[in-house]
Amino acid sequence: MDYRKAAQGVLDNIGGASNVASAAHCATRLRLVIKDNSKVNKEAVENVEGVKGCFEASGQLQVIFGTGTVNKVFDEFISISGVEAGTKETAKEAAAQKQNPFMRAIKTLGDVFVPIIPAIVASGLLNGILGGLANAFPNLAGSDYYNMINLFAGAALSMLPILIAVSAAKKFGGNPYLAAVIGFIMIHPNLINAWSVATMKAADIPVWKVFGLTIQQTGYQGHVIPVIIAILFMSTLEKWLHKHVPEIIDLFVTPLVTVLVTGVLTMTIIGPIFKVVEDWILLAAQTLIGLPFGIGGLLIGFFYAFTVVAGFHHMYNMIEAQMVSQDPPANIWMPVATAANVGQGAAAMAVAFKTKSEKTKSLALPASLSAFLGITEPAIFGVNIRYRTPFIAGCFGGAIGGMIASLFGIKATAYGITGLFGFLITTDFWLQYAIVMIASFAVAFIISFILYKDPETVAKAAPEAAKAADPLEKDVQQAVESPVKETIVYAPAEGEAIPSSEVEDPTFASEALGKGMAIRPSSGKIFAPFDGTVDMVFDTKHAVAVSSDSGVEVLIHVGIDTVNMKGEGFTAHVNSGDSVKKGDLLLEFDMDKIRAAGYKTTIPVIVTNSDDYNDVKAMKTGPVKPGDEVLKVC
Repeated sequence: MDYRKAAQGVLDNIGGASNVASAAHCATRLRLVIKDNSKVNKEAVENVEGVKGCFEASGQLQVIFGTGTVNKVFDEFISISGVEAGTKETAKEAAAQKQNPFMRAIKTLGDVFVPIIPAIVASGLLNGILGGLANAFPNLAGSDYYNMINLFAGAALSMLPILIAVSAAKKFGGNPYLAAVIGFIMIHPNLINAWSVATMKAADIPVWKVFGLTIQQTGYQGHVIPVIIAILFMSTLEKWLHKHVPEIIDLFVTPLVTVLVTGVLTMTIIGPIFKVVEDWILLAAQTLIGLPFGIGGLLIGFFYAFTVVAGFHHMYNMIEAQMVSQDPPANIWMPVATAANVGQGAAAMAVAFKTKSEKTKSLALPASLSAFLGITEPAIFGVNIRYRTPFIAGCFGGAIGGMIASLFGIKATAYGITGLFGFLITTDFWLQYAIVMIASFAVAFIISFILYKDPETVAKAAPEAAKAADPLEKDVQQAVESPVKETIVYAPAEGEAIPSSEVEDPTFASEALGKGMAIRPSSGKIFAPFDGTVDMVFDTKHAVAVSSDSGVEVLIHVGIDTVNMKGEGFTAHVNSGDSVKKGDLLLEFDMDKIRAAGYKTTIPVIVTNSDDYNDVKAMKTGPVKPGDEVLKVC
């Protein structure tokens, strides 16, 4: 491969060096921040030699080359363009600055709410399971077992302002423990519980009369925007105090002033004002979904995928958090989101069934399955947007399913879960929820199957037109491949073998970097999967690339997003260029440190030059030991 030619091809099709605000790369992708997106020809970029995909995310144009290749292309890109090389973090910062204030605010909401999703999911699942069991076994509701687990189920939602406060402080750079104090102040037991106020007469609600204001002594259970604004103010004040208070008294003065001033302003100004704003937003969302004849659900279901493409969908976390904070939890947004996600998955599945291209099929099928579990990025960006008609078909499926969900009035007990797992948080509506998914699937699949034109079928009538029709295929006429020798890839780690589609990262799950499998490890050692050569040991030691003597190139990537650990917890026992035998120790890693840092330990094992072979077949799932056969390359 000519790396300089590939770099030049990318540069020519993104508007040249003058259109690049920032350039960086990660283990597999160029990450470019573009000044004017209208100058980018993504289809032409995807047809550049070596490019395995191109998509926009988080304000960056991300061009997938794969491990090893991306480093060399990036070096040539910097040399040709004269753009200063940056890091992945600087690219993210540049991308954030490029976004308008509204998009930055939406991203901030996502950054605050995403980390607390596991706690909300746990509560929602417990609520849903308890509700289902109580319906099946009425006597269970009065038992001590039920009451104890019910207490667990309500804990996260009761303390939601504290969870939001801690997460917001981490986002805004404040002290999370001071933030927790502010969050607790807002739901202090001495305040009237916010869920009880609706049943009280206004004259019976105690008040404070301070600074000429009359403030009701009510808590903020179930509220999110007042908490975020309060912690934004707290973090700003705390950082200002750290800069201006003498160090000798900073430890005492800063926490005191921060809590006192933030607490007073929160209870007198921030809370009352933004509570009203939040009530308006929630009322607007509920009114939209509640439009007669299911029109609201139809509109949301149709346009939901467009908001995912634009990056607006992060704001739904806030809306859903408000809904599940009601007593009882009533998330009416989630079923409509499920309809939209299933629609996109079904549209991608139709492509997988209709296409004659093995490459397209291998990308579309796992992407569709991922969408049914709630992860739609591989289906939307990897398949549907590329071919356009499947994306629109998915939107129609989402519209029909969303309309049905609205008509049925389906309610979920949590947020952060859609798709098949959504049955666990919609136990009171499981039949209606199933109908929504079936309708979304059927409509999207049928429309996509009818409208999608397979490039290889087109090629038989018009070979030149086919090249432009399929952005995933470099040349549909190259149908005859020379026979290659079979190579076995052996398990590099001990644990549980799983399909690539179950990996918790869209890039790996969609096999955009190549076909393979993955291992959920039970020990912290990586061994050579065959006799060969170490092509690269990453600086952060979280991944290693090796080539077999027969030419099979394999990337072993320890954990998901573990590049952010910057080598902490990883030890390399080989260097780039070393010759290795099957079973030689390559890396060691600390699974506890990876989990403590908030990352998954799953190990993708990828044949990065899959396109050079007829087939890469996973041979085993379930328990594996180093040396077991896991992939056959032929």
